[in-house]
Amino acid sequence: MNFIVFDLEATCWRGRPPSMVQETIEIGAVKVNRYGEVLGSFNEFIIPVINPLLSSFCTELTSIEQRTVERAQKFPVIIEEFMDWAEIYESDYLLVSWGSFDQKMLIQDCKLHKIEYDWLDPYANLKRHYQQLRKLKNPKGLKLAVESEGFDFDGDHHRGIDDALNLAKIFIKLLDDWSF
Repeated sequence: MNFIVFDLEATCWRGRPPSMVQETIEIGAVKVNRYGEVLGSFNEFIIPVINPLLSSFCTELTSIEQRTVERAQKFPVIIEEFMDWAEIYESDYLLVSWGSFDQKMLIQDCKLHKIEYDWLDPYANLKRHYQQLRKLKNPKGLKLAVESEGFDFDGDHHRGIDDALNLAKIFIKLLDDWSF
């Protein structure tokens, strides 16, 4: 089995979004086998179609610039590349992210672009599993969890690939302890 440890960044605004719809603008992922070996990584940007201009809040939060998404492909192209990279039709896999936001965003984007999304299950919310495993009263944010496990948080928080790489550290460290 392969584990696809992934993180998304999405359009965002201070307060409520103008159209009430967020769209994925970055997918970062790390493929890990059942032995905890990293098999590869995936990182692509996506141009949003409903609100194509990133807010200054979004750029500040994610460090993703307007010109970066303008040079990117649309969601259907990138999600097909992601599915091919993850080998979802060729191997046994489990999608893993920190919190439920990432899976919900992919489902929403697939619906928006009329793409099947049944491949998004099997899925594990590592934030919830981590809280149960560590017997925490309240869930921790990713950066705090990474540091609590004795790792430095590398890269920029709220960047898809950096968050996925940091999450993979926790995932691999506790590989034999997860209950899914």
